[in-house]
Amino acid sequence: MKSIKAADLHAAVRDMIMDANRVLGKDVYNAFQTCMQQETTDSGKEVLRQLLENADLAAQSGLALCQDTGVAVFFVEMGEEVRMEGGGLKETLNAAMVEAYNKAFLRKSMCHPLTRKNTGDNTPAVIHVELVPGDTLKVRYMAKGGGSENMSRCTMLTPAQGWQGIKDFVVRRMAEAGPNPCPPTIVGVGIGGTFDLAPSLAKGALFRRVDDVHPDPEIAAMEKELLDEINALGIGPMGLGGKTTCLAVKIAMHPCHIASLPLAVNVQCHSSRHKEVVF
Repeated sequence: MKSIKAADLHAAVRDMIMDANRVLGKDVYNAFQTCMQQETTDSGKEVLRQLLENADLAAQSGLALCQDTGVAVFFVEMGEEVRMEGGGLKETLNAAMVEAYNKAFLRKSMCHPLTRKNTGDNTPAVIHVELVPGDTLKVRYMAKGGGSENMSRCTMLTPAQGWQGIKDFVVRRMAEAGPNPCPPTIVGVGIGGTFDLAPSLAKGALFRRVDDVHPDPEIAAMEKELLDEINALGIGPMGLGGKTTCLAVKIAMHPCHIASLPLAVNVQCHSSRHKEVVF
C-alpha cells in the first residue's frame, strides 16, 4: 500500500494548473508553426502568427494564455493500492485548484446555472475518478473554456448509421460551430459506451498529444478522414477562412449495447491547456 500525503498532491496539482495555463504545450505550439507554413490565406497566417506570439508572451510574462481559464476538469487514475494521508482526494484537488487560480490570477468562471451567481473561487472542479490496479496515482488537469464546450454535442445514433452516420454528425457539428470554438480546434470524439460515457470518452481523448498517431490503424485512419473533412470546410483560423480549421481529431471507442450507437463530440479551442502529474 502506497501512502500519498495530501499536502504533496496539493502542491504538485497547484503548480501543474499554473503551468498549464501559462505555457502552451510544445505539440500545439509546433502545430501552429507547421500550419502557418501550410496555410493558404493571409488572414489565416496572421492569426497563427498571433497565436504563436501570444504563447511566447504568456510564457515570458506568467500571464494566462487565454482570459477564459475555464472549468477545472480532472481525470484521475487511482491505484487500488494507494491511500491518501491527511486529506481526501476531491478535497485536495479542489483546494489546490483554488490556490492556483488565486495565485496565478486566473479567472473564476463557475456559477449557479440559473441565478448565474459566481461561486467566487472556481469551485467545484469536475473530477472523474477511475480505480486502476497498482500503486500509482495519475492526475490529469484540463482548463475547459466555455466557447469550445458550448459547441460540444452528444447523440444516440442507430447501429445502422455506422461510420457514415458518425462522420456526418461530427463534420456537420463542426460546420455549425463555425468560428465559435476559436479555431483551429482539437476535436475529441467518443464512440460507444452509454449516453453518459460517450462524452467522457470524447473529453478524455483531448488529453492526447496533437501529433500522436492512434496505435489502432483503423482508428488512426478514421481520425485522419475526419480531420481532412473538417479542414475542407474552409472555416480557417478564428473563422476568417483557410485550410486550418482543426489541428487534430482524437477518437476514443468503447463497446456498447447491441441496440445503440452513442456518439459524443467534445471540442477544444486553440488554447489547449492540459498537464498531468504522477505519484
